[in-house]
Amino acid sequence: MPLFAALKTVEEPSDAAFDRTAAAIAMDLLPIAAVVVALEGGKLQIKLSNAAFHELGLDVDPLRCVLTRDLGGALVQFLNSGGDREQRSWRTGSAVEQQWFDVTFARIDLAATPRCLVTLVDQTRGMRTEASLRREMSTDSLTGLPNRAGFGDSLEARIANGSSQYAVLVVDLDRFGRVNACLGSMAGDEMLITVARRIRESLQPGDVLGRIGGDEFGIMLETGGDRAAIDRAATQIRALLATPVRLRDFEIRITCSIGIAFEAETTDDAEDVIRKAQFAVRRSKETGQAEVYDTRALDRARERFAMETALRRAVEAEQLTLHYQPICDLASGRIVAFEALARWTTEDGSDIPPADFIPVAEESGLIVPLGRWVIDRALRTLAEWDKRAGTPLDVQMGVNISPIQLQRDQIAPLVADALKTHGVTGDRLKLELTESALVTDPDGTAETLRALKATGATIAMDDFGTGYSNLAYLQKLPIDTLKIDRSFVTGMMADRDKIAIVRAVLSLASALGMATVAEGIESWAVSQTLSALGCTYGQGYHFSRPLPAEQAYALLEAPRG
Repeated sequence: MPLFAALKTVEEPSDAAFDRTAAAIAMDLLPIAAVVVALEGGKLQIKLSNAAFHELGLDVDPLRCVLTRDLGGALVQFLNSGGDREQRSWRTGSAVEQQWFDVTFARIDLAATPRCLVTLVDQTRGMRTEASLRREMSTDSLTGLPNRAGFGDSLEARIANGSSQYAVLVVDLDRFGRVNACLGSMAGDEMLITVARRIRESLQPGDVLGRIGGDEFGIMLETGGDRAAIDRAATQIRALLATPVRLRDFEIRITCSIGIAFEAETTDDAEDVIRKAQFAVRRSKETGQAEVYDTRALDRARERFAMETALRRAVEAEQLTLHYQPICDLASGRIVAFEALARWTTEDGSDIPPADFIPVAEESGLIVPLGRWVIDRALRTLAEWDKRAGTPLDVQMGVNISPIQLQRDQIAPLVADALKTHGVTGDRLKLELTESALVTDPDGTAETLRALKATGATIAMDDFGTGYSNLAYLQKLPIDTLKIDRSFVTGMMADRDKIAIVRAVLSLASALGMATVAEGIESWAVSQTLSALGCTYGQGYHFSRPLPAEQAYALLEAPRG
């Protein structure tokens, strides 16, 4: 029987009888801590308590009683309210020796003065275990720093306290994966511990350092309204990490990328703040400097992601089209080839320029299925033109091959299968590759190009002069044609330097036995000048814009008619 119910069975409601009976029941029936509190003359009085209450170290002297000190207001309010029962949680003690209790107030209406029984269930052991587990779950076992959860909790607390002058830095170690791969995980762990120690030594009291990822560290700094101080802190961190670390028999110079998110550009969500600093890391990797989160950059990233999603659907549904731009003999004006160019019109009728969607396709890997589709569709179109003409046409079809596709796809077998499927001979296919595709992996590229040459296809280097080609590669790689970039052709009539560059490229091609195609020809004068300089072929708006297949075939047939 609960104590407050048992007390109601006392026949004599006098204080003395009440105290004697309540004390006996409290000692006999309640193994948990219990105390009876009365409100007399507006003041709380401890009427009795059991042994379990004393064992908790909670003094019953009203002047020193922790219970009445902490919960006095709540007890007075309960006794004056007329309520029968109330439950609450109570934490007391120092930060080192805290105690947790589940507390119940139960009214006793046997005496003239308001009284209640207070019972306390000790939850200290369970709460300490939970706190220990929470600390373990929020701590990185290698460095002893807060992990991402712990760092986020610290940031949440800072935000909840109303602090608005802070910044979050995310430090991402460059080439950490290579250290792990080459020297082993123990060397990688040693490197992380060294980084943690060096960063910690640079921080001020109140700053928070955490390891929020495999090779990422999060830092929360007070700005004091001085954002320039954060830039200086980032510079200091980079300088501290630049001192070489001795790992095994190697001296490793640690470099890093740093992204920064200030309070003004963030929400009150700690995880959102961390993500924005991580987003700024991406730009830091590109620029080599600490970068501050820019809302516009995130908007652009979201736009690119939305474009990627729409492009993926378009590629899978084959909703893109090909347009064909003629390549002409500069001497006669005869069309000798067409370059197949992808065009994308979205479901809402918007035309997306290739300069916008091709980089997205390359970044997402969609360039591989897109490139396969372009090869198949271009050769199918060429076969259809042959069928309509009643004979194989004396014209080549040019297709652009992305560096990504060259590296990831089995391009030579793909080309061979497409030629066979559509009944087109290999010499009528021209594969155009940029300089970056040719020089990224010269040995692997050379092998792939030789396999492509075995299909009969010709190889053209596109946009020549805008990259970083090693002239030795030109001699070793089986390249048939150099395409002079439009940046050298546009405005060349008024720029002697451009004419000199074009002349040099033409001389180089001639020495290597390669044909030349000039891009971006927009006038008869430029066409004639290039022809006089020795350029064989050209393309540009002077001859025609890229056209749909039907119009391109009509243009091809016009001289025949």
